[in-house]
Amino acid sequence: MLSNIAILLIGLILLVKGSDFFVSSASSIAKKFGVSEFIIGLTLVAVGTSIPELASSITASLSESSGIVIGNVVGSNIANIALIVGCAAIISVVKTESDMLKRDGYIMVFASSLFLLLAFDLQISRIEAVVLVLFYVAYVFFLFEDKSKFEGKSYFREFIHYFVKFKYVGSMNQRVRNGINDYNSAKRKAVSNSDQSPEQEKKRELTGIYKDLVILFISGVAVIFGAKYFVAEAIFFAELFRLPDTLIGVTLVAVGTSLPELMVTISAARRGYGNIAIGNVIGSNITNIFLVLGASALVFPLEITPMTIMFTGPFMIMISVVLLWFINTHWEIRRIEGIALIVLYVLFLILLFSSGMAV
Repeated sequence: MLSNIAILLIGLILLVKGSDFFVSSASSIAKKFGVSEFIIGLTLVAVGTSIPELASSITASLSESSGIVIGNVVGSNIANIALIVGCAAIISVVKTESDMLKRDGYIMVFASSLFLLLAFDLQISRIEAVVLVLFYVAYVFFLFEDKSKFEGKSYFREFIHYFVKFKYVGSMNQRVRNGINDYNSAKRKAVSNSDQSPEQEKKRELTGIYKDLVILFISGVAVIFGAKYFVAEAIFFAELFRLPDTLIGVTLVAVGTSLPELMVTISAARRGYGNIAIGNVIGSNITNIFLVLGASALVFPLEITPMTIMFTGPFMIMISVVLLWFINTHWEIRRIEGIALIVLYVLFLILLFSSGMAV
């Protein structure tokens, strides 16, 4: 038992810390190869704190453990709001902004509702997975659109139009071309201002790339093995205590993979930047459903348990709506509201365990 707990914790540490180094080294390599800041933000920074969920969910999907995947996504989203935002608000009053509600907040509720709708047939198929991933791509490109174009309009309605009309495809082409042009001009300027010869500059860049590649490889291996052993031990404990794997996913795996968001949020709240943390949580929840769930279902179609539809899924939507309500109250989340979120999370866990629900 002690060895299993130790392996579980080591797997979690490898998963979380490996993800941090993987994102930073991949970003550094991308910059050196001329990838624009926009694309780096799209593919790496935007999913940075969701890599533990993504890695563990894909690993569980490869093991055909649908319960772990669904439990991880739904449980992480609930923990992100009730536990993480609750902690941030208790540490310091969190200022909120209208964009959190009108754009990202509504999309978060939409994503949660879409998941529940797709889950009603007790399966997330590969076709539905493609739709979810495309929604994620559209969402990220929509974030970088000029806000003035949507002045006086409903952000959410414009997002749906943006998705249905495939406007993100045009945005993608334009952003990539602009990024390449900006990089080439910046590189020419840097070379002309450098005191080193072109050969010395090239040698320095290659040295940096080799270093980043080593870190990328080691951290990638850490993420893979961390996810493998963390998920394997989570399944072991589910079987040992005769608990549904979805229950383990909602609790142990979800809280474990939400640790990056928790650390970022607490750190931001202490410095008075709670609004950044709230934005991170909302973005992470959207990513978990559109990207993590979508990618996992592409690997292997996911089976849904009835209790996910009856309890955990609706609770995820309810807690998302509660967060939007708190955001809209005086445009801040106060300590009393943070306490209320923590209480809701404790209540959720009590109902989960006391009823012995096969979620």
